[in-house]
Amino acid sequence: MAKLQVYAGDGFAVTYDPDICAHVGECVRGLPEVFDSEAKPWVRPERATAERIAEVVARCPSGALQFVGKGVAVKKAPEPGRAAVQLRPNGPLLISGDFEVRAPDGTVLYAGQKTALCRCGQSGNKPFCDGTHKRTGFTG
Repeated sequence: MAKLQVYAGDGFAVTYDPDICAHVGECVRGLPEVFDSEAKPWVRPERATAERIAEVVARCPSGALQFVGKGVAVKKAPEPGRAAVQLRPNGPLLISGDFEVRAPDGTVLYAGQKTALCRCGQSGNKPFCDGTHKRTGFTG
């Protein structure tokens, strides 16, 4: 398990959990001046407003990115007890709502409000999607 990465801004922070990232790229496409996978550090919160960063982080389909801060309206999660599953063409299952992902022995692997689960069977981080479907040409 990789360590949770924290990138501090002015009165807020962006956290990144590489263990559940599906590498969809919503962050990089949405705000490339802040999220640059080629740069070190790859997240630079000082380059945009907290509001704009919160908007882009809310679009992260896996929940790997989270926005932590005060005074910024962030999209509310779906109602507790309800979950939605979206089948992404040639990609993962995107799950949103209030849920847990459990191992066969009942151990909680993830508890949260968004994640992406592998459909191609090739992820190096099963059951979570790691973007391998793009490299293997998975269709489905």
